[in-house]
Amino acid sequence: MANGGAGEKTEKPTPKKRKDERKEGRILQSKEVVTAVSLVAVYYAFKFLYPLTSQTLIKSMKSCISLTETQETLTASDIRLLFINGALTILIAALPILFVAILATVIPAMAQTKGFISFKSVKFKFNKLNPLNGFKRMISLKGIMELLKAILKVTVLVVITYNTLQDIIFTFPKMMDMSLNQAIYLTGSMIFTVVKNIAIIFAFLAFFDLLYQRWDFEKNLKMTKQEVKEEYKQTEGDPQVKGKIRQIQRQRSMNRMMQAVPEADVVIRNPTHYAVALKYDSKKNNAPVVIAKGTDFVALKIIEIAKNNDIIITENKPLARALYAAVDIGREIPNDFYQAVADVLAFVYSVKKKELK
Repeated sequence: MANGGAGEKTEKPTPKKRKDERKEGRILQSKEVVTAVSLVAVYYAFKFLYPLTSQTLIKSMKSCISLTETQETLTASDIRLLFINGALTILIAALPILFVAILATVIPAMAQTKGFISFKSVKFKFNKLNPLNGFKRMISLKGIMELLKAILKVTVLVVITYNTLQDIIFTFPKMMDMSLNQAIYLTGSMIFTVVKNIAIIFAFLAFFDLLYQRWDFEKNLKMTKQEVKEEYKQTEGDPQVKGKIRQIQRQRSMNRMMQAVPEADVVIRNPTHYAVALKYDSKKNNAPVVIAKGTDFVALKIIEIAKNNDIIITENKPLARALYAAVDIGREIPNDFYQAVADVLAFVYSVKKKELK
Protein backbone atom coordinates (compact mmCIF):
# COMPACT_ATOMS: atom_id res chain seq x y z
CA MET A 1 0.00 0.00 0.00
CA ALA A 2 2.86 2.34 0.74
CA ASN A 3 4.34 1.78 -2.69
CA GLY A 4 0.98 2.33 -4.39
CA GLY A 5 0.42 5.56 -2.52
CA ALA A 6 3.87 6.84 -3.45
CA GLY A 7 3.06 6.49 -7.16
CA GLU A 8 -0.41 7.96 -6.97
CA LYS A 9 -0.80 11.48 -8.30
CA THR A 10 -2.44 13.29 -5.40
CA GLU A 11 -0.45 16.54 -5.18
CA LYS A 12 -1.35 19.80 -6.89
CA PRO A 13 1.03 20.83 -9.69
CA THR A 14 3.77 23.24 -8.72
CA PRO A 15 4.39 26.50 -10.63
CA LYS A 16 7.50 24.89 -12.16
CA LYS A 17 5.47 21.91 -13.35
CA ARG A 18 2.95 24.24 -15.02
CA LYS A 19 5.75 26.23 -16.62
CA ASP A 20 7.48 23.11 -17.96
CA GLU A 21 4.22 21.74 -19.37
CA ARG A 22 3.57 25.07 -21.08
CA LYS A 23 7.01 24.99 -22.68
CA GLU A 24 6.21 21.54 -24.06
CA GLY A 25 3.04 22.91 -25.65
CA ARG A 26 0.63 21.17 -23.28
CA ILE A 27 -1.83 24.00 -22.63
CA LEU A 28 -5.44 24.08 -21.50
CA GLN A 29 -7.44 24.49 -24.68
CA SER A 30 -10.88 23.47 -25.90
CA LYS A 31 -11.25 23.00 -29.66
CA GLU A 32 -15.01 23.07 -29.25
CA VAL A 33 -14.83 26.65 -27.98
CA VAL A 34 -12.97 27.65 -31.15
CA THR A 35 -15.54 25.80 -33.29
CA ALA A 36 -18.51 27.38 -31.51
CA VAL A 37 -17.08 30.92 -31.66
CA SER A 38 -16.21 30.51 -35.32
CA LEU A 39 -19.67 29.20 -36.13
CA VAL A 40 -21.45 32.03 -34.31
CA ALA A 41 -19.17 34.68 -35.84
CA VAL A 42 -19.62 33.32 -39.35
CA TYR A 43 -23.38 33.11 -38.83
CA TYR A 44 -23.71 36.78 -37.86
CA ALA A 45 -21.22 37.86 -40.51
CA PHE A 46 -23.15 35.98 -43.17
CA LYS A 47 -26.45 37.34 -41.89
CA PHE A 48 -25.14 40.92 -41.87
CA LEU A 49 -23.47 40.64 -45.28
CA TYR A 50 -26.12 38.47 -46.91
CA PRO A 51 -28.02 41.29 -48.65
CA LEU A 52 -24.84 42.64 -50.23
CA THR A 53 -23.51 39.16 -51.08
CA SER A 54 -26.79 37.98 -52.59
CA GLN A 55 -27.15 41.11 -54.70
CA THR A 56 -23.60 40.66 -56.00
CA LEU A 57 -24.25 37.03 -56.92
CA ILE A 58 -27.60 37.86 -58.54
CA LYS A 59 -26.04 40.58 -60.69
CA SER A 60 -23.28 38.20 -61.75
CA MET A 61 -25.74 35.44 -62.64
CA LYS A 62 -27.97 37.86 -64.59
CA SER A 63 -24.91 39.13 -66.44
CA CYS A 64 -23.93 35.60 -67.42
CA ILE A 65 -27.48 34.73 -68.50
CA SER A 66 -27.86 37.90 -70.55
CA LEU A 67 -24.50 37.24 -72.20
CA THR A 68 -25.55 33.75 -73.26
CA GLU A 69 -28.85 35.07 -74.59
CA THR A 70 -27.24 37.74 -76.78
CA GLN A 71 -24.58 35.53 -78.32
CA GLU A 72 -25.46 32.92 -80.87
CA THR A 73 -22.31 30.89 -80.27
CA LEU A 74 -19.98 30.60 -77.27
CA THR A 75 -16.30 30.08 -77.92
CA ALA A 76 -13.83 28.53 -75.51
CA SER A 77 -12.48 31.99 -74.69
CA ASP A 78 -16.03 33.19 -73.86
CA ILE A 79 -16.57 30.27 -71.50
CA ARG A 80 -13.18 30.86 -69.88
CA LEU A 81 -14.03 34.54 -69.41
CA LEU A 82 -17.42 33.68 -67.89
CA PHE A 83 -15.77 31.22 -65.49
CA ILE A 84 -13.10 33.72 -64.42
CA ASN A 85 -15.66 36.49 -63.86
CA GLY A 86 -17.91 34.15 -61.88
CA ALA A 87 -15.03 32.89 -59.74
CA LEU A 88 -13.86 36.44 -59.01
CA THR A 89 -17.40 37.49 -58.10
CA ILE A 90 -17.80 34.58 -55.67
CA LEU A 91 -14.35 35.24 -54.20
CA ILE A 92 -15.06 38.95 -53.65
CA ALA A 93 -18.42 38.15 -52.09
CA ALA A 94 -16.93 35.49 -49.81
CA LEU A 95 -13.76 37.37 -48.75
CA PRO A 96 -15.34 39.33 -45.84
CA ILE A 97 -16.88 36.16 -44.45
CA LEU A 98 -13.60 34.27 -44.85
CA PHE A 99 -11.79 37.08 -43.04
CA VAL A 100 -14.29 36.90 -40.15
CA ALA A 101 -13.90 33.11 -40.05
CA ILE A 102 -10.11 33.39 -39.78
CA LEU A 103 -10.33 35.97 -36.99
CA ALA A 104 -12.96 33.90 -35.16
CA THR A 105 -10.60 30.92 -35.26
CA VAL A 106 -7.39 32.70 -34.30
CA ILE A 107 -8.69 35.00 -31.54
CA PRO A 108 -10.30 32.35 -29.26
CA ALA A 109 -7.30 30.05 -29.75
CA MET A 110 -4.88 32.84 -28.82
CA ALA A 111 -7.09 33.85 -25.89
CA GLN A 112 -6.98 30.33 -24.45
CA THR A 113 -3.22 29.95 -24.88
CA LYS A 114 -2.51 33.59 -23.92
CA GLY A 115 -0.64 34.10 -27.16
CA PHE A 116 1.80 31.24 -26.51
CA ILE A 117 3.06 29.32 -29.54
CA SER A 118 5.02 26.10 -29.16
CA PHE A 119 6.27 23.83 -31.93
CA LYS A 120 7.29 21.00 -29.59
CA SER A 121 3.79 19.55 -29.53
CA VAL A 122 3.77 19.19 -33.34
CA LYS A 123 7.36 17.95 -33.60
CA PHE A 124 7.65 14.58 -35.31
CA LYS A 125 8.13 11.69 -32.89
CA PHE A 126 8.73 8.07 -33.90
CA ASN A 127 6.60 6.74 -31.05
CA LYS A 128 3.58 8.32 -32.75
CA LEU A 129 4.00 5.72 -35.51
CA ASN A 130 3.63 2.90 -33.00
CA PRO A 131 0.15 1.40 -33.56
CA LEU A 132 0.06 0.18 -29.95
CA ASN A 133 0.40 3.76 -28.67
CA GLY A 134 -2.32 4.87 -31.07
CA PHE A 135 -4.61 2.10 -29.84
CA LYS A 136 -3.96 3.10 -26.21
CA ARG A 137 -4.90 6.69 -27.03
CA MET A 138 -8.09 5.50 -28.69
CA ILE A 139 -9.28 3.51 -25.68
CA SER A 140 -8.22 6.13 -23.15
CA LEU A 141 -10.77 8.36 -21.40
CA LYS A 142 -9.74 11.29 -23.56
CA GLY A 143 -10.08 9.22 -26.74
CA ILE A 144 -13.53 8.02 -25.73
CA MET A 145 -14.61 11.57 -24.96
CA GLU A 146 -13.39 12.77 -28.37
CA LEU A 147 -15.30 9.93 -30.05
CA LEU A 148 -18.48 10.78 -28.13
CA LYS A 149 -18.14 14.46 -29.07
CA ALA A 150 -17.67 13.56 -32.74
CA ILE A 151 -20.76 11.32 -32.69
CA LEU A 152 -22.75 14.01 -30.89
CA LYS A 153 -21.75 16.69 -33.41
CA VAL A 154 -22.63 14.51 -36.39
CA THR A 155 -25.94 13.60 -34.77
CA VAL A 156 -26.74 17.26 -34.12
CA LEU A 157 -25.94 18.19 -37.72
CA VAL A 158 -28.08 15.40 -39.14
CA VAL A 159 -31.06 16.01 -36.82
CA ILE A 160 -31.13 19.80 -37.27
CA THR A 161 -30.68 19.59 -41.04
CA TYR A 162 -33.38 16.92 -41.30
CA ASN A 163 -35.86 18.86 -39.16
CA THR A 164 -35.25 22.07 -41.09
CA LEU A 165 -35.61 20.42 -44.48
CA GLN A 166 -38.66 18.50 -43.31
CA ASP A 167 -40.44 21.76 -42.57
CA ILE A 168 -39.64 23.42 -45.89
CA ILE A 169 -39.21 20.51 -48.29
CA PHE A 170 -42.67 21.12 -49.72
CA THR A 171 -41.62 24.63 -50.78
CA PHE A 172 -38.93 23.32 -53.16
CA PRO A 173 -41.32 22.73 -56.08
CA LYS A 174 -42.65 26.24 -55.64
CA MET A 175 -39.13 27.62 -56.20
CA MET A 176 -39.56 26.78 -59.89
CA ASP A 177 -42.18 29.54 -60.10
CA MET A 178 -40.18 32.03 -58.03
CA SER A 179 -37.92 34.74 -59.34
CA LEU A 180 -34.17 34.41 -58.95
CA ASN A 181 -34.17 36.89 -56.07
CA GLN A 182 -36.89 35.01 -54.20
CA ALA A 183 -35.17 31.65 -54.69
CA ILE A 184 -31.84 32.96 -53.39
CA TYR A 185 -33.44 34.62 -50.38
CA LEU A 186 -35.36 31.44 -49.56
CA THR A 187 -32.19 29.40 -49.77
CA GLY A 188 -30.40 31.88 -47.52
CA SER A 189 -33.24 31.71 -45.01
CA MET A 190 -32.91 27.92 -44.82
CA ILE A 191 -29.16 28.19 -44.31
CA PHE A 192 -29.66 30.79 -41.55
CA THR A 193 -32.10 28.53 -39.72
CA VAL A 194 -29.80 25.50 -39.89
CA VAL A 195 -26.65 27.39 -38.86
CA LYS A 196 -28.40 29.22 -36.02
CA ASN A 197 -29.71 26.01 -34.46
CA ILE A 198 -26.34 24.29 -34.89
CA ALA A 199 -24.54 27.28 -33.33
CA ILE A 200 -26.79 27.19 -30.26
CA ILE A 201 -26.17 23.46 -29.69
CA PHE A 202 -22.43 23.83 -30.33
CA ALA A 203 -22.23 26.70 -27.82
CA PHE A 204 -23.61 24.43 -25.08
CA LEU A 205 -21.27 21.66 -26.18
CA ALA A 206 -18.30 24.04 -26.05
CA PHE A 207 -19.20 25.16 -22.51
CA PHE A 208 -19.29 21.60 -21.15
CA ASP A 209 -16.20 20.65 -23.15
CA LEU A 210 -14.29 23.55 -21.59
CA LEU A 211 -15.23 22.32 -18.12
CA TYR A 212 -14.12 18.80 -19.01
CA GLN A 213 -10.85 19.96 -20.59
CA ARG A 214 -10.05 22.01 -17.47
CA TRP A 215 -10.73 19.02 -15.22
CA ASP A 216 -8.70 16.65 -17.43
CA PHE A 217 -5.84 19.14 -17.74
CA GLU A 218 -5.57 19.64 -13.97
CA LYS A 219 -5.83 15.88 -13.38
CA ASN A 220 -2.96 15.16 -15.76
CA LEU A 221 -0.84 17.89 -14.18
CA LYS A 222 -1.07 16.39 -10.69
CA MET A 223 2.15 15.06 -9.23
CA THR A 224 3.16 12.24 -6.92
CA LYS A 225 4.75 13.02 -3.58
CA GLN A 226 8.06 11.68 -4.91
CA GLU A 227 7.91 14.01 -7.93
CA VAL A 228 7.35 16.98 -5.63
CA LYS A 229 10.37 15.94 -3.54
CA GLU A 230 12.56 15.49 -6.62
CA GLU A 231 11.52 18.87 -8.00
CA TYR A 232 12.30 20.49 -4.66
CA LYS A 233 15.76 18.93 -4.75
CA GLN A 234 16.32 20.24 -8.27
CA THR A 235 15.12 23.76 -7.56
CA GLU A 236 16.19 24.25 -3.95
CA GLY A 237 19.05 21.78 -3.86
CA ASP A 238 19.56 18.50 -2.06
CA PRO A 239 19.12 19.02 1.74
CA GLN A 240 22.35 17.13 2.42
CA VAL A 241 24.26 19.26 -0.08
CA LYS A 242 22.72 22.44 1.33
CA GLY A 243 23.64 21.33 4.85
CA LYS A 244 27.23 20.72 3.75
CA ILE A 245 27.36 24.16 2.09
CA ARG A 246 26.04 25.82 5.24
CA GLN A 247 28.65 23.95 7.28
CA ILE A 248 31.43 25.20 5.00
CA GLN A 249 30.06 28.73 5.16
CA ARG A 250 29.94 28.62 8.97
CA GLN A 251 33.50 27.30 9.09
CA ARG A 252 34.76 30.07 6.82
CA SER A 253 32.88 32.67 8.83
CA MET A 254 34.39 31.22 12.01
CA ASN A 255 37.89 31.39 10.54
CA ARG A 256 37.43 35.02 9.53
CA MET A 257 36.14 35.84 12.99
CA MET A 258 39.08 34.16 14.71
CA GLN A 259 41.52 36.01 12.45
CA ALA A 260 40.00 39.29 13.68
CA VAL A 261 40.45 38.50 17.40
CA PRO A 262 44.12 39.68 17.50
CA GLU A 263 42.91 43.15 16.47
CA ALA A 264 40.58 43.44 19.49
CA ASP A 265 41.10 45.97 22.29
CA VAL A 266 39.48 43.77 24.91
CA VAL A 267 37.72 40.43 25.35
CA ILE A 268 34.86 40.30 27.85
CA ARG A 269 34.06 36.83 29.14
CA ASN A 270 31.71 34.94 31.50
CA PRO A 271 34.08 33.29 32.49
CA THR A 272 34.30 30.38 30.00
CA HIS A 273 30.78 30.05 28.57
CA TYR A 274 30.66 33.45 26.81
CA ALA A 275 33.31 35.61 25.16
CA VAL A 276 32.91 38.86 23.23
CA ALA A 277 35.82 40.67 21.52
CA LEU A 278 35.50 44.47 21.11
CA LYS A 279 37.45 46.92 18.99
CA TYR A 280 37.14 50.69 19.02
CA ASP A 281 38.53 52.95 16.32
CA SER A 282 37.29 56.51 16.84
CA LYS A 283 38.28 57.46 13.27
CA LYS A 284 36.09 54.77 11.65
CA ASN A 285 33.31 54.09 14.15
CA ASN A 286 31.07 56.02 16.52
CA ALA A 287 31.13 53.22 19.10
CA PRO A 288 33.03 50.00 19.83
CA VAL A 289 32.39 47.15 17.38
CA VAL A 290 31.90 43.46 18.17
CA ILE A 291 34.45 41.68 15.98
CA ALA A 292 34.06 38.20 17.50
CA LYS A 293 31.78 36.36 19.88
CA GLY A 294 30.99 32.81 20.89
CA THR A 295 29.93 30.36 23.54
CA ASP A 296 31.53 27.29 25.10
CA PHE A 297 34.21 25.91 22.75
CA VAL A 298 34.20 29.02 20.54
CA ALA A 299 34.47 31.23 23.63
CA LEU A 300 37.46 29.25 24.86
CA LYS A 301 39.07 29.56 21.42
CA ILE A 302 38.58 33.36 21.43
CA ILE A 303 40.11 33.56 24.90
CA GLU A 304 43.05 31.38 23.83
CA ILE A 305 43.81 33.55 20.78
CA ALA A 306 43.46 36.69 22.90
CA LYS A 307 46.01 35.35 25.42
CA ASN A 308 48.44 34.41 22.68
CA ASN A 309 48.22 37.95 21.26
CA ASP A 310 48.40 39.77 24.64
CA ILE A 311 44.82 41.04 24.37
CA ILE A 312 43.42 42.16 27.72
CA ILE A 313 40.71 39.81 28.97
CA THR A 314 38.23 40.98 31.58
CA GLU A 315 35.47 39.06 33.30
CA ASN A 316 32.00 40.61 33.37
CA LYS A 317 29.25 37.98 33.35
CA PRO A 318 26.13 40.12 32.73
CA LEU A 319 27.86 42.35 30.15
CA ALA A 320 29.30 39.37 28.22
CA ARG A 321 25.93 37.63 28.05
CA ALA A 322 24.07 40.81 27.11
CA LEU A 323 26.51 41.77 24.34
CA TYR A 324 26.44 38.25 22.94
CA ALA A 325 22.63 38.26 22.77
CA ALA A 326 22.11 41.82 21.53
CA VAL A 327 24.91 42.63 19.05
CA ASP A 328 25.80 40.85 15.80
CA ILE A 329 29.37 40.47 14.62
CA GLY A 330 30.57 43.57 12.78
CA ARG A 331 27.97 45.84 14.45
CA GLU A 332 28.48 48.76 16.80
CA ILE A 333 27.19 48.35 20.34
CA PRO A 334 23.82 50.03 21.12
CA ASN A 335 23.48 53.11 23.33
CA ASP A 336 22.41 50.98 26.29
CA PHE A 337 25.91 49.51 26.54
CA TYR A 338 27.91 52.73 26.19
CA GLN A 339 28.50 53.33 29.89
CA ALA A 340 29.36 49.73 30.77
CA VAL A 341 31.71 49.31 27.80
CA ALA A 342 33.26 52.73 28.42
CA ASP A 343 34.19 51.64 31.94
CA VAL A 344 35.79 48.48 30.55
CA LEU A 345 37.75 50.39 27.90
CA ALA A 346 38.88 52.93 30.46
CA PHE A 347 40.27 50.06 32.52
CA VAL A 348 41.96 48.61 29.40
CA TYR A 349 43.58 51.92 28.47
CA SER A 350 44.81 52.45 32.02
CA VAL A 351 46.41 49.01 32.03
CA LYS A 352 48.10 49.67 28.69
CA LYS A 353 49.48 52.98 30.00
CA LYS A 354 51.00 51.25 33.00
CA GLU A 355 52.55 48.62 30.73
CA LEU A 356 54.08 51.37 28.59
CA LYS A 357 55.65 52.99 31.64
